[in-house]
Amino acid sequence: MAKVFPFQAYRYTPKAGDPANLVTQPYDKIYPAMRDRYLAVSPYNLVRIVLGETHVGDSESHNVYTRAAGYLDSWIADGALAQDAEPSMFAYYQEFEVPGTGEWVTRKGLIALGALEEYANGVVYRHEQTLSGPKKDRMELLRHTRAHLEQLFLIYQDEAGDVDRMLDEASAGAPELAVTDEYGARHSLWRVSDAAAVGRIQTLMSDKKLIIADGHHRYETALAFAKEHADLAGADRVVMTLVNMHSPGLRILATHRVMSGLPAFDLDAFLARVEGFAVTELAGLDHLKRAWEEGEGRVIIGVASGRKLYMLDGGPAAGRLDVSVLHESLIQGALGVTAEEVREQKNIHYVRGLDAAHEEVRSGIAQIGFLLKATSLDQVAEVSFGGGVMPQKSTDFYPKLLSGLTVYKF
Repeated sequence: MAKVFPFQAYRYTPKAGDPANLVTQPYDKIYPAMRDRYLAVSPYNLVRIVLGETHVGDSESHNVYTRAAGYLDSWIADGALAQDAEPSMFAYYQEFEVPGTGEWVTRKGLIALGALEEYANGVVYRHEQTLSGPKKDRMELLRHTRAHLEQLFLIYQDEAGDVDRMLDEASAGAPELAVTDEYGARHSLWRVSDAAAVGRIQTLMSDKKLIIADGHHRYETALAFAKEHADLAGADRVVMTLVNMHSPGLRILATHRVMSGLPAFDLDAFLARVEGFAVTELAGLDHLKRAWEEGEGRVIIGVASGRKLYMLDGGPAAGRLDVSVLHESLIQGALGVTAEEVREQKNIHYVRGLDAAHEEVRSGIAQIGFLLKATSLDQVAEVSFGGGVMPQKSTDFYPKLLSGLTVYKF
């Protein structure tokens, strides 16, 4: 099954400065103001490589990708990035407050190289569809840098918690790196280089199946690159952060859908077209939260428009996902927005946080909002191992992995 390996990572040195000014959120979670801040805090911030700026006059020979490769090479040359002397894995812990709960938990991850596998091999599974645009962009970056700069996030099942116990042993001392990100999550890193410990982890992981939590586009890009460069040593592996599905620190948040720019939208007409749901008007979000708690095992979707709030009860889930029912029956069915329009995000955007999504609708920024409970880990496993895929943005594994902790260059 899963094959994992230690590696000689490139990591930032003290010459580069404060690690908090060097690491970033994943490239696809960096909004413009965040990128501007990253660019301002350090000339060595990883954003210059993973999400560089385009310039007027860019050409085939001088562009965002050639500049990324140049930054990487120059940072290594001047000692801002240096390669570890020996192969290692890493214990990567993230302490964070679960949004909206006040609860603090720790997510325990293992950073290691993982062998790239075709989905058909039954080792690595996906749970979301991918789009061609992001893969083309990441492929160009990979071709120019020949490096994996951000970890992929994969999960596995280990009810006994054997790997987590080994990570606890590795993290008993002071971390080699500790930073707090812009969302208040605390990230800590310890090296695991003892040959016996590494071998034990490899044995424990050898019977595991892996599910991609975050990084579907980058995984498929890495796989395509490995095929394109079959003779390039090391290209058939990618940096992964592996997290046990049974760890209490692994959390999925809901991602709500809010829609605007819908021509001639009328709430009453929309509700009249809804089929297969019992529709109940609610006085507030507390009633919706209670319905989710009491309606475990049922498809229950909140619908907000203006000052109105409704609960749509679709009956027993019977293997159906709320998010899939939403897209098929309500967005495509009752609203008439096509799957292609959703993929292109013409009238839809995605919001973390129930209150934030509801407020966008109440304030008139959006015409209608669809409020969801979080997809469960069991549902992710059922869909993935069953060979299915979910709609885009079906899961929000929180917090995200920091980029810039380790770099794998081949």
